[in-house]
Amino acid sequence: MPDALIVGATGMVGRAVIERFGAAPLTVLARRAVEGLAAHHKQVVAPSERWTEIIAAERPAVLISCLGTTIREAGSQAAFRAVDHDLVLAAAEGARAGGARQMIAVSSVGASANSGNFYLRTKGETERDLIALGFDRLDLLRPGLLRGARPGPPRLGEGLATMAAPLTDALLHGSLRRYRSISATDVAAAIARLAAQDGSGVHIHENDAIRALAD
Repeated sequence: MPDALIVGATGMVGRAVIERFGAAPLTVLARRAVEGLAAHHKQVVAPSERWTEIIAAERPAVLISCLGTTIREAGSQAAFRAVDHDLVLAAAEGARAGGARQMIAVSSVGASANSGNFYLRTKGETERDLIALGFDRLDLLRPGLLRGARPGPPRLGEGLATMAAPLTDALLHGSLRRYRSISATDVAAAIARLAAQDGSGVHIHENDAIRALAD
């Protein structure tokens, strides 16, 4: 496993990624300390304004971004974009400056820079701008609704959607399968598998591809 650095480690997918890395080395960069981190993992706590320079100095081979919020949690569309676009790009720019060859980023099903939906448009613009940075290899994961134990206060809408997932998933076939729910642990397993892969180019992974990587 190459040296990797993760941002977004305090969320549901990020925590699962840390568990999945096991004994492999991993640098965890966060705005606050991540509890329960294994001794062999390196923890760096710093304000997000410093992340670009810190990541460049750490010189990871692989950058993993599990950053993501919601408009409701952020408080406004501008605050949401500051995390899901601006902070992701700032981390990526630091990785490129430090010579990282690969980035793995969690995006969203339906992401498109041309979408009429603000959330999906922001995700698509983030993907577009990450591609423009020219990593040797860029892996973009587009999961559907994420299932799992999410830290922090419950999200009512997601809670209801998760309860309905067994029924709604059964109704989604063919090209609509990508909108099915998926467990955060499967996404984390796919990320760990991708971090150990060679190759080049831009790779987009939707639900079925993510599950195949996780197996």
